[in-house]
Amino acid sequence: MITVSIFGASGYAGGELLRILLDHPDVNILQATSRQFAGQSVTVVHPNLRKKTNLIFSSPQELKKCDVLFVGLPNCESMKLMPNLMKLADKIVDLGADYRLNDKAVFEHWYTQEHVNPQYIPQFAYGITELHRDDIKKSNYVACGGCEATVSILSLYPLVKHNLIEEKVIIDAKMSSSQAGNKSTLSSHHPERAGVVRSYMPSGHRHTAEILQELAPFNTKMDVAISATAIDMVRGLLVTIHTTPKKGVTEKDVWKAYRAEYGSEPFIRIVKERQGLYRFPEPKILQGTNYCDIGFEMDKVSSRLVVIGAIDNLVKGTAGQAVQAMNIMYGFPEERGLEFSGLHPI
Repeated sequence: MITVSIFGASGYAGGELLRILLDHPDVNILQATSRQFAGQSVTVVHPNLRKKTNLIFSSPQELKKCDVLFVGLPNCESMKLMPNLMKLADKIVDLGADYRLNDKAVFEHWYTQEHVNPQYIPQFAYGITELHRDDIKKSNYVACGGCEATVSILSLYPLVKHNLIEEKVIIDAKMSSSQAGNKSTLSSHHPERAGVVRSYMPSGHRHTAEILQELAPFNTKMDVAISATAIDMVRGLLVTIHTTPKKGVTEKDVWKAYRAEYGSEPFIRIVKERQGLYRFPEPKILQGTNYCDIGFEMDKVSSRLVVIGAIDNLVKGTAGQAVQAMNIMYGFPEERGLEFSGLHPI
């Protein structure tokens, strides 16, 4: 049994960590911190956990030593505290962006501020297990991938590794409202958010940097463009990725690449059916699960290979990815605590 604490547990990602870890047989949750709700029950913020726990939010200043510390702070906050956090835990899993990028200059370009503790960057393994299982196993520190980056990387990785597509890639990302966090803004105000199909970032999405970084070992010339659209969905993420297959590439080649990389992966499913409503990935039925569903279609008319990827942004894109990494770090079965298969209908 290991002790874990969640530093910044009142957000949506913190709530998902609590939900998952409360059912993990090898974990004892020591503390969950919140500045705003310190001294109150975690169920005040996460009502789905009623009768699951009597845990009370602790103040961040009350944080005690533990085996694993999950850090769920806004981007560019954990780097300021990392020297002290490393004294409190043997292992750290950071859900934010501060240690995802291997290059300090790249981080500062995309996040437009100085990285105040870059000396720790080399100590962090990137948290997508399917690409970095061995690194995570040997590391004490993990930086989870961004949700949009995670589904895009997983969808593209086999194609780039097996040299099946040209360098130019266009990603059309459909984003749910929970990706913006639980702080209300004008754009999240119900009359403004409900029913939208809002192009809020047609270019310049900062998860581009993660995608390029993770594909670079296989092709340093990848040219990735993301267009992000907010849709009327609370949780879930769907990417439709437009690529050009290299000359002579067949559908059979694509199948072989995905099966070679993901055939034994517990949380990757290749979804390409000939009939039914769910012939391709659909984030609706992934809610609460740690699955990444990937499908594809060869368009012979326009010479495109269209790839579709779907995840729950709060699980495979955040908290589930973090627990999966923790399982690997401690040698637990990788699926432990992440067995939920989703609901249908929902």
